[in-house]
Amino acid sequence: MTQTTGRRFALAAGASTLGLAIAHAFGWGTRPAEAAEAATFEVTRTDAEWRKLLDANAYAVLRKEGTERPYTSPLNDEHRAGKFACAGCALDLFSSKTKFDSKTGWPSFWQPLDNAVGQTEDRTFGMRRTEVHCRRCGGHLGHVFDDGPKPTGLRYCMNGVAMKFTPGAA
Repeated sequence: MTQTTGRRFALAAGASTLGLAIAHAFGWGTRPAEAAEAATFEVTRTDAEWRKLLDANAYAVLRKEGTERPYTSPLNDEHRAGKFACAGCALDLFSSKTKFDSKTGWPSFWQPLDNAVGQTEDRTFGMRRTEVHCRRCGGHLGHVFDDGPKPTGLRYCMNGVAMKFTPGAA
């Protein structure tokens, strides 16, 4: 290694370390799953068990905090009376009575059912958002924003692949 190459390497390594330190200090690398994993949930499974239970898309969202492409979920166009439950543990999460068309491409609700979801601060990508997860299994569902309709003013923007719909009484 030449002296110039060595200096460039040292500078690059130092810059990378400094960048990681700054990101950590501001919480930019904090992922909701890290906080959720630290919590104790009623339903727990190994990673292998989750992979076997869920299809690849549901696993990517529920267990790895992925996001489905907008307008791809059939639940976005679901308008029957019923309940939306966690695809990971079947806990009822939302009533169709609180569903609305947010024009975002994801199923949206203005309120979850009582004792159905938990929330964690999500500071990934330099943003500050509120992540929503199933309170029973910790599965990532989506995010909640303060631009929803009355009466709550909230928009629970959920990944349809993270939920299952059951028609019936809402």
